[in-house]
Amino acid sequence: MATIHQAELTPSKSDMLRTFLESRSWGEAGELEVLGAYRFDDPEGEVGIECHVARVGETIFHLPLAYRGAPVADAEEHLIGLMEHSVLGQRYVYDGLQDEAVLDCFRRALCGQQQQAELEIVDAEGKPAGSRAQSVTLSLEVDEGEELPSAETLLDGAPFTVVRTVGELDGTVRLVAAWSDGSGVVAAY
Repeated sequence: MATIHQAELTPSKSDMLRTFLESRSWGEAGELEVLGAYRFDDPEGEVGIECHVARVGETIFHLPLAYRGAPVADAEEHLIGLMEHSVLGQRYVYDGLQDEAVLDCFRRALCGQQQQAELEIVDAEGKPAGSRAQSVTLSLEVDEGEELPSAETLLDGAPFTVVRTVGELDGTVRLVAAWSDGSGVVAAY
């Protein structure tokens, strides 16, 4: 279960996503519309994993982020920026597609062994204050006659794809994201 703190973030997530898109060769500058997000739980409980769906112009981007409490050695080129979280303190925000904790969540999701996290809200004292639905929901599609890959297959290096831009992605096993006015495949095997 992902814990959502009622906190102030500096810079905001929208500003962090804009910085991310503008700083990468595959990204795009322009007016950013955040369509929603979903989260995965890190089984180790160390990494915050949040995947955003955002539109710039006609392009819909899929932007997985990894929030960490400390810098990752030798990963400076994947650092998007620092974020001050009023409850958790300084967070190091990394490109999730370059973070093994995030990639392992996608591997497990494509094997049917991990679902998106439920969101539990906590108040300023850290006490449960309810839950919140994800603004993006995930579903797993498998072609007729196909089987889910085993976790060992994907965790041992079998190729799979997680997209940066939502469009045409094919595979026999697909992770589909749906938001208020659209849907698309975000990962496939």
